[in-house]
Formats: sequence, structure tokens, C-alpha cells
Amino acid sequence: MRDLGLIGLYALGAGAVVALLGVVALRGVRGRSIAVHVGLLLAITVAAVVAGVVAVAKAMFLSPHDLQVVLITVAASAAVSLAVGVVFGRRLAASAVWAAQARERERRLEAGRRELVAWVSHDLRTPLAGMRAMVEALEDRVVDDPETVAEYHRRIRIEADRMARLVDDLFELSRINAGALRLAMSSVPLADIVSDAIASAAPLAQSRGVRIVADEAGWPVVRASEPELARVVGNLLVNSVRYTPADGTVRVDAGQDHGEAWLAVSDSCGGIPEDDLARVFDVAFRGEKARTPASAGGGGLGLAIVRGLVEAHGGRVHAHNTATGCRFVVRIPAAS
Repeated sequence: MRDLGLIGLYALGAGAVVALLGVVALRGVRGRSIAVHVGLLLAITVAAVVAGVVAVAKAMFLSPHDLQVVLITVAASAAVSLAVGVVFGRRLAASAVWAAQARERERRLEAGRRELVAWVSHDLRTPLAGMRAMVEALEDRVVDDPETVAEYHRRIRIEADRMARLVDDLFELSRINAGALRLAMSSVPLADIVSDAIASAAPLAQSRGVRIVADEAGWPVVRASEPELARVVGNLLVNSVRYTPADGTVRVDAGQDHGEAWLAVSDSCGGIPEDDLARVFDVAFRGEKARTPASAGGGGLGLAIVRGLVEAHGGRVHAHNTATGCRFVVRIPAAS
């Protein structure tokens, strides 16, 4: 029993020395990745075992051959333990990082959903209240002169169209988020899509005193679903026209490089705050009030729909500031 107690003390002392050194080493890697911490912990554990075995072997005065056998056995076991530990440590680190990213993404999505509900509630309540007041005025014959009645009817139609667009945007966004979007891919001339989008945005641009210019040639052919791509271009154009002041210019150009086609919509809105650039494609994000006039309309969903549709095509979209405004660039696969 006395010998066993001495063996235990030798092993405990050697392991304690390694543990103290391990504590110092762990403090030195604070802030490093989880994989580094897991690997170091495994190395400390294995080193403590090896130190204990070596200390006990030395104390037992083993022959050089027997000591060599013990060391080889311990080294082989340590190598296997470290290899298994590193492999599973990397997996654990990847899982931890993925879980943290998933929680952060869920937090952002939940915040976006709450913000979306608030915006949509506001954007529906305001026109509904106005429409109800005008309908009640017409029913009670508070207004009866033809010009005022016609104006009320016009405003009711405008508000109804606005709510219909909002509901349509919500439906499109729900299809994107639910993965229910089905794209009928084909070779689409980008020039035709841009031409139709400019024609649709022309009345709004004219009413706001904004010019839309586009290149005459050099438009690539892309691999896309025509209705969804038309919506992407239309949303970008309308967004730029709404935020461009009178006498401003919205420019559309495109090109092709490295097997990708790109489309850019540039405006002269004065730019977007740097802190907002990363959020312009978030659901219900409208930026600061100075960039969101009441006449802009919409529920802050247009650019979120753009990003969802572009990513569904296997592409990407980003925004950056220019000298006079901002520039939205869409990249999608070109037709082979």
C-alpha cells in the first residue's frame, strides 16, 4: 500500500506541474478560436498523463528497455487521443460558431419581423383611416360638389392602389422567405427588361422632374426568370427615382465580365449614411427620415425583394455611395 501511495503521489505531482503550465498557456490564448482552446485542453490532458507515467516509471527504476516500451506505448496512445480530439474539437468549434451565427441570424430576423409588422400596420392604418373618412363624407353628403366628389374618388383609388402594392410586396416576400419561389429560367435580353422598366417608371420620373438615362448598346443576355428579373429592375428604378431630387438623374448601365452580367442603377440622391449601407436591403428598412419622404410610399420592402430575387437567381446585389448619390449593382449569371 505504501508503494501504491508513493506512485500516486509521483503521478499527482507530475500532473499538477503540467496543469499549472497548462493554465498559463490557456491564459495566453484567450480570445483565440474554440478549436485552439479545445486542442490545447486535450494536449494538457495528454501531457499530464504522459508526465505521470514517466515520473512513475523513473521512480520505479525501470530498465532502459522497459522504460522505452512504456514511453512508446504512452506516445502512441497520446497521438491517437490528440488526433481524435483535434478532429472532434474542430467539429465542436464549427458547430459552436454555426450555432452562434444561427442565433444572431434568428435575432435579426425576429427584429426584422417586428419592424415589418410595425411598418405595415402604420402603412395600412393611415390610408384606411383616410379612405374611411372620405367614404363617410361621401355617404353623409358632407361634400356634394362634383369637383370635390371626383377628387375624393381619385384619392380613394390612389390609396387602394397603394395598399394593393403593399399586399403584393408582402406576398412576394413571403414566397421568397418560404422557399416557394419557382423560377422559369431562360435566356433573357437585359435590354428589353430595362426598356420596359424605364417605360413603367417614366410617369413617376416625369412627375418628380427626374431624368432616366440608359446606354444605347452593350446590353448582355442573362440567364434568368423574366418576370422576377423585371421586378428587380423595376424596384431599383422606382427606388432611385423616389429618392432623387428634382432635376436629378438616374442612370442605368450594364456589362459582362468573368461569366457574369451586371446591371447598375445610379442616382443623385446625395448618398446613404455609411452605417445604413449594410441595412438598405433589410426588410422594412427605410433609413433616416430625411431620405424617406412621405410621398415615397411603399412599405420598405422593395429592396428586400430585390435581394431575395437576385439571390434566388444565384446572384448578388450590393450598394455603395458615389460622388453625387448611390449606386446599386446587381450581378447574375450571363447566358452561355
